[in-house]
Amino acid sequence: MTRWRARRSAGRAVILLLLGLLVSWGLGEALVWPTPSAVPAAAAPAVDVRLRSTDGLALAATYRPGRTRAAPAVLLLHGNGASRAAMAATAQVLAEQGYATLAIDFRGHGESQSARHSFGLYESRDAEAGLRWLRAHQRGAKVAVIGLSLGGAAALLGANGPLPADALVVEAVYPDIRHAIRNRIAAFTTIGPASLLEPLLSLQSRPRLGVWPSQLSPLNAARRYPGPVLVIGGGADRYTPPDETRSLYAAFPGPKRLWYMAGRVHAGVGDISEAAYRAQLLAFLAATLGTP
Repeated sequence: MTRWRARRSAGRAVILLLLGLLVSWGLGEALVWPTPSAVPAAAAPAVDVRLRSTDGLALAATYRPGRTRAAPAVLLLHGNGASRAAMAATAQVLAEQGYATLAIDFRGHGESQSARHSFGLYESRDAEAGLRWLRAHQRGAKVAVIGLSLGGAAALLGANGPLPADALVVEAVYPDIRHAIRNRIAAFTTIGPASLLEPLLSLQSRPRLGVWPSQLSPLNAARRYPGPVLVIGGGADRYTPPDETRSLYAAFPGPKRLWYMAGRVHAGVGDISEAAYRAQLLAFLAATLGTP
């Protein structure tokens, strides 16, 4: 009887383990599933354009001309699950200052070609294509990149290192994928369950993306970007807490600034309607790109 009970308990444990793996795989699938969405057509003088990622995927984008044909420019990279529409207000403010802008839809987002999300790994190819297009279109003028969350990760995680932009603004960017997943689970549970569940999700990067979780680390990549950088975090961000933003800031070796948006959660970082944020951003761009 005792042996039978032991076998039954072992059988239940195996079933629970298999169910847990199945559920975690399903959650992982939800995290990488494409999120297409319609984007309002550009209003003149802005124009909608199409370009190709460095690996051939079709990307949707919106270009706003600067004050001159060779004005300095800004590449705008949106967050996870969003589209270039989320950067439209920022693009408008920058255009009013005379900067040209290009806002792209990452693969699997907005109106770009469908593809699974990869937390910045393959989106970096889209960001690289956007930078090349914008630099060529502006006749070699200086180009900065503003990357929000996923966008900041994509600016850093390229196969050849961070984007070779003249200046970089990274907003609410996770330090590595394990912290990102754990923090998001902990925001809905507690740190205990989050620490137990995180490996079941983060280790899926190997079968899904072909890389180990350690390779999804904007913090490590930041050490390879020598240019000027503005690191922005949310003072109340639970997905990327202030201490993690500080660690990312510390990793950049070149000229840098760190600023927190007081009281802002993850979704509120990069809100161009906030006067203090707008002042910080424009001052940084004027110092690094010049005033058009």
